[in-house]
Amino acid sequence: MAVRFQDEAFPILKEYLYYQQTIRQKSTKTIDEYFLDLRTFFRFMKVYRGLVPAGAEFEEIAIDDIDLPFLRKIDLTDAYEYMNYLQRERQNNAASRARKSSSIKGFFKYITKKKHYLDKDPLEELETPKKKKALPKYLTLEQSMELLNAVEGENRERDYAIITLFLNCGLRVSEMAGLNYTDIRSDNTIRVLGKGNKERIIYLNSACLNAVNDYMRVRPVDGVKDKNALFISRNHRRMSVKTIQAMVYKYLEKIGLSAQGYSCHKLRHTAATLMYQHGGVDVRVLKDVLGHENLGTTEIYTHLSSEQMKNAADSNPLAQFNLKNRKK
Repeated sequence: MAVRFQDEAFPILKEYLYYQQTIRQKSTKTIDEYFLDLRTFFRFMKVYRGLVPAGAEFEEIAIDDIDLPFLRKIDLTDAYEYMNYLQRERQNNAASRARKSSSIKGFFKYITKKKHYLDKDPLEELETPKKKKALPKYLTLEQSMELLNAVEGENRERDYAIITLFLNCGLRVSEMAGLNYTDIRSDNTIRVLGKGNKERIIYLNSACLNAVNDYMRVRPVDGVKDKNALFISRNHRRMSVKTIQAMVYKYLEKIGLSAQGYSCHKLRHTAATLMYQHGGVDVRVLKDVLGHENLGTTEIYTHLSSEQMKNAADSNPLAQFNLKNRKK
């Protein structure tokens, strides 16, 4: 359920969120995340400044009375106290703290640079906590083929088409659920609506075209609730994110991978990895295929080969041999 920031936010915060929604065209989910992050920050600031009764429930603190004089008193020290609170009291990890620091930095940048409510941005120098960069988990080429071969049953054409698109196009599960049959174009491309309502065009290879064409021959038509939806559930509705996830988990479990942390998003990682390692796709092209906003997000896939090379070197039976343990 969407968060009703209109009922809780103070006027300047509402203005910022409407700007993100209408001008920047951020998704409803992103707007809700911004609001929740900022609400937590301003609740903390009211407690920190002694503006709420002792013993007040943190989650009940209202922020609709915050005004410009209050905002003008906030400084960099306040922000670092907040970061400390998130780590010590709320046990937020580095990734969560990084997102929340980004949220408050974005707000103060807006009211300073865009609206000129402040003469100087007090949080311009706020450093974002460093996040651990873990290599993405993905299926090997052999496991990918095993997954495709595992598809069977009443909805095999539909399920096969979905998994084929995941493994070849690197779609997000929300993008898969949002596909319309009209998104498939005559020039063998598909229109994908990604994060922030950003549209991108992806070329379909022969595997994708064959899988989609096979599915379209059996796709239900009569009684379908959403006539435009590409993938239809057994209830003749558009397949939801949860339904697609459940279907993918079923086949992952069938090949023995469900307990190893694999998911729909790991299939997206798999597509990117296969394209980069086996197809030699340039990372800048890969960025556009995946719909990443920043090249840095895509560059994680360039580290996979070097990591594999290191593992290969460490696996060599001579890896632990040295001058001291050789036979004389």
